Amino acid sequence: MTPAIEIAKKHKIDFEVHEYHHDTNSESYGLEAAQKLGVPTEQVFKTLVVSLDNQALVVGVVPVSSMLSMKLIAKAAGAKKAHMAEALVVERSSGYVLGGVSPLGQKKPLPTVIDISAQQHQRIYISAGKRGVDISLSPADLQWLLKATFADICAQR
Repeated sequence: MTPAIEIAKKHKIDFEVHEYHHDTNSESYGLEAAQKLGVPTEQVFKTLVVSLDNQALVVGVVPVSSMLSMKLIAKAAGAKKAHMAEALVVERSSGYVLGGVSPLGQKKPLPTVIDISAQQHQRIYISAGKRGVDISLSPADLQWLLKATFADICAQR
């Protein structure tokens, strides 16, 4: 059981665990999850950690079919600039390995922005904190658990 699953259980939200065989040769963890779970890519969300101009870290949660806009997440976080955090920084901060980073249960909870497109779905899929394991839950429950905000943070739709 991962910290992400433990958080969901602890708070008694409605969620479901989905496991699939992870292919180590897969080039995109999120697209692989969508394909193997048989879920539209717009409903599977990836967790990206960015570094702001003041060196603070922020989490962006966006559909795997989209790209995170550095300009828009910086604006949503009240900063001028943002760039992808280095892999080692992400792993140390979250406690997860790349490809299995969940917005839930991170070692060091970070401010989180969820793309507004999540609100179009009754349930979204996010990493459960391990490659090959996702959880589905309502966007509202995810927002509540993370004390996150919703904002338009995707580069293109």
